[in-house]
Formats: sequence, structure tokens, C-alpha cells
Amino acid sequence: MTTPVCTSASAAADPARQTLRHRAAGGTPRYPSFSSYVRARQPVLLRTARSLTANPSDAEDLLQTALAKTYVAWERIEDHRALDGYVRRALLNTRTSQWRKRRVDEYVCDELPEPDPAPGADDPAERQALHDAMWRAITKLPARQRAMVVLRYYEDLSEAQTAEVLGVSVGTVKSAVSRALGKLREDPELVLAR
Repeated sequence: MTTPVCTSASAAADPARQTLRHRAAGGTPRYPSFSSYVRARQPVLLRTARSLTANPSDAEDLLQTALAKTYVAWERIEDHRALDGYVRRALLNTRTSQWRKRRVDEYVCDELPEPDPAPGADDPAERQALHDAMWRAITKLPARQRAMVVLRYYEDLSEAQTAEVLGVSVGTVKSAVSRALGKLREDPELVLAR
């Protein structure tokens, strides 16, 4: 006489979960014919997966997913001579699902939505002229203000770092840089460049 054993319906209905538990416990694969099929046909199937994706890593992931789906359905596949077709269909269906999930909303329009370039921004001669005018204006500043502006904006140091390098307080750096920027704003060469 056997004693009935109750199992959950989801665990009994999911052979993949049972197989994963079996393999995690150190057991052999449930379907040795599946393992031999994968060993024999993997290079061919991987070429098919690579033809569906641009990235070789994505192709390996795609093949892995298709083989997992095939493994779950292994008992239901009646004609094992048609396995390549089954796996190829699983590859194609999986890739199509991935493509649909990654849908990007793009719309055709008459004009490109790119901003208009700033006047003179594309002209290297204009950029060089502005650069030269800026340096001439900076050289007109007193030595201490010039050093602070260069450290703050060209060397990209913080106010505290600039104060430490010059041996002054942070407040001195703030006020001197503020006065220097005011002088640069009023420089006639830079006013024309704006």
C-alpha cells in the first residue's frame, strides 16, 4: 500500500524547476540525449544566433535562452530529427520578443531637431581670435587677480584649493576673482567678441 503525498501544483507542473533542483544537488542531467545534442549542434546553432544579433555576447545569451526553452519542452518534442528547426524557431521567437521589448519611439520629421550653431563657433579662426583676446584681457589684470583667475578657471581648482596654493583666505579669493571678472566683462576687446 502506498501513502499519498501532497505536492504543490506549481512544483509538480514545472519540470524545469525540478531539473534545476536536481542539478543543484549534484545530479546528472535529466536528459542525456539533450546534452549530446547540444554538444554536437552548438557551433551551428551559435552561427544562427549570431546572424540574428550584431553582438557575439548577445548571440550566446540568445542561444542559451533558446536551449533552455528547448530543454523544458524536450519530452513534448516527438520528432528529434527536427530539433534544429525547433531550436531555430525558438531563437527567432526569442529574438523577436527581445526586439519588441526594446522598442524605441522614433518619428520621421521634415527637419532635424538640432540647434542652430552659434555664430563663429564652427570657424577655427574666430575661436582662436576669441582665445587670444581673452588672454590679452587676462594679462591686463593685476598679478594676484590674474593668478586667481587662472587657478580657478583654467586649472579648475576650487576656491579652497586656490586659497591654499596662494596662501590667502577663501574670502580673499572670492572677492579678488569677483573684481577680476568684473574687469574682464568691461574689457573693450571682449565686449566686441560677444
